[in-house]
Amino acid sequence: MFLPRSVTVKRTADEDKSCTAKKQKLSSGGSSLEETTEFQDHKSLGTETSASTYNLSEIVQEHTEPAAADLGVANTPLGKDSQNTDEDGSLEEPIKSFSKSQRWAEPGEPVCVVCGRYGEYICDKTDEDVCSLECKAKHLLQTQAKEKQLTSDQPTDLQAEAQLLDTPYFYKDHSFILGLQDEQVENLKLQLGIAVQGQQVPRPIVEFEHCGFPETLNNNLKNSGYEVPTPIQMQMIPVGLLGRDILASADTGSGKTAAFLLPVIMKVLKETETPSALILAPTRELAIQIERQAKELMAGLPNMRTVLLVGGLPLPPQLHRLKQSVKVIIATPGRLLEILKQSSVQLHGIKIVVVDEVDTMLKMGFQQQVLDILEDISHDHQTILVSATIPVGIELLANQLLQDFVRITIGEKNLPCSNVRQIILWVEEPSKKKKLFEILNDKKLFKPPVLVFVDCKLGADLLSDAVHKITGLQCTAMHSEKSQVERTDILQGLLQEKYEVIVSTGVLGRGLDLVNVKLVVNFDMPSSMDEYVHQVGRAGRLGHSGTAITFINNNSKKLFWDVVKRVKPTGTILPPQLLNSPYLHDQKRREQQRLKQLQNSLVTGDNIMDIIKKHNKNNSQR
Repeated sequence: MFLPRSVTVKRTADEDKSCTAKKQKLSSGGSSLEETTEFQDHKSLGTETSASTYNLSEIVQEHTEPAAADLGVANTPLGKDSQNTDEDGSLEEPIKSFSKSQRWAEPGEPVCVVCGRYGEYICDKTDEDVCSLECKAKHLLQTQAKEKQLTSDQPTDLQAEAQLLDTPYFYKDHSFILGLQDEQVENLKLQLGIAVQGQQVPRPIVEFEHCGFPETLNNNLKNSGYEVPTPIQMQMIPVGLLGRDILASADTGSGKTAAFLLPVIMKVLKETETPSALILAPTRELAIQIERQAKELMAGLPNMRTVLLVGGLPLPPQLHRLKQSVKVIIATPGRLLEILKQSSVQLHGIKIVVVDEVDTMLKMGFQQQVLDILEDISHDHQTILVSATIPVGIELLANQLLQDFVRITIGEKNLPCSNVRQIILWVEEPSKKKKLFEILNDKKLFKPPVLVFVDCKLGADLLSDAVHKITGLQCTAMHSEKSQVERTDILQGLLQEKYEVIVSTGVLGRGLDLVNVKLVVNFDMPSSMDEYVHQVGRAGRLGHSGTAITFINNNSKKLFWDVVKRVKPTGTILPPQLLNSPYLHDQKRREQQRLKQLQNSLVTGDNIMDIIKKHNKNNSQR
């Protein structure tokens, strides 16, 4: 009936009608981990369902007897931590029968889909999180009622879907796409800013239905708000479904997550070996967000389970979750390597690997960790690398990791999101706080919640205190030294508009869908233009418009020419102090010299004879 998260099962010969589970004692605050589950989404299911017409006590008793058999799955401890907790945890406790006997979930823990309490168990029928036998019974009644309604409305469609799930999936172009002329396809790509490089690249789709997904997945897409594919999804999904390696870049907030999740889901849907897919992300918050979206898209698909492996939270619950036949691992590199060193997971069955924010993941801080992880995976897997910005150096390194890959670019390479209005202000260091307070007091500019980026943790704490003291606004600081519980609470507070201003380091600068953020202030200019692109992109998620204000002065002089090259093409007016800076003109002159030298080194029809003569002369002198 259940697959327990942090329990091991002791069974005896006369254990026919009941079952007990030995709970683990975790370290302080330790608890089972999955993604931060949105209680609001599940609350709508409620407990006021058709189950009210049944005697729930009888239903609970009915499910108690098979519970022992269902709990008989192998759930032996993993690693030293688990062994220690098993030695300590001598108390035995029956599986909870009623939801009122279950505690409420802590931040970061799974949540019961029926009542919102701690989702200690996984329902064996639906793979959903439940807290007790009572909620399992209610959940099954809700599921049965939905199935009956669907069966009566669309009996033929359900039979067709069952056949589709039983047969292997192979992507092929839809008849509508095949009917388009080459000129029409090229015009479509041109209008949408889709550029591809590679051999035999499939045509972009126009609707999700062109992919031939199971009806359950199509419904999940609609329920998650995906009506029509975005440009990156139009091109990346068919390439991914064909099993090709991909290197893709697109604006922040353009839908890249769904673009790689859909190929992942279809790749592992029929796989029996677990785990079958690995998604790597640089931050805990981004990993949590990816898993939440994955669970939304996987809902109702058979045997599709995820595990979240991130630092900052207890390790034993994550190890236990790994034991429950999970198909998809979503992880940060450090925590995954820690688990690999304990031999607590095997990656030889991985069929597809996704590296999100690849420009960060292949930099010096993460690069060796990512390469070490990839060495543990068989060479015949599919690899997808995505980010909003992919510098030339990262692109060259990616070429070594990919085979017969397709390069997909949406819009201009490495430029800020077009939905964000950019304002660059020349502000000297002593005047930055005063200018920030002016912006926060400006009724036209101030649209809470406001995200303010600074370059250090101490600066975030000090500026947050100053903003609250001077303006009286609800403000908090966000950085990597905050505990995971604090970081989760701050993110939820941001989405629920509990805070009017959040002062953050770069931990909120990448990947997160902060859809209610309309104003971003770069109090400190980011250390690179790639980080700038990601940070201003927090104000233009999922097609929404926003504003990004950046303070700049001579402390950022190394970036002056890059700022002009990337920001000026968007129509942004740059301050005269920047345009007239001697540092800018010096950087521009040096780049022109490099380009001239590079051009002179190229072989053309005009200089080929000169190059041959020079080569022969050098050889004769030797």
